[in-house]
Amino acid sequence: MFEELDPLLHSQLRLAIMSLLISVEEADFVYLKTETGATAGNLSVQIDKLNEAGYITVEKTFQGKMPRTVCRITSKGINAFDTYVNNLKSYIQKR
Repeated sequence: MFEELDPLLHSQLRLAIMSLLISVEEADFVYLKTETGATAGNLSVQIDKLNEAGYITVEKTFQGKMPRTVCRITSKGINAFDTYVNNLKSYIQKR
């Protein structure tokens, strides 16, 4: 039987964001935008969805006069990511 894949993480951009955040302590918006190649608007929407789910935290501050958005993965997000990866592996191993 195939395990259910988390629909929130099944989006390519949200999965990319989570994959980046799982390997760093924190990442700012500019870094995530550069690494994912996403538009600012789309990235912002996907970050909001992950934040609302409790998978990441978002801190908005100013660095001088420039706004700065920093994202961090939460323990709930780490667990969701690990479960997603393990469930995806179950699909591959069924061959």
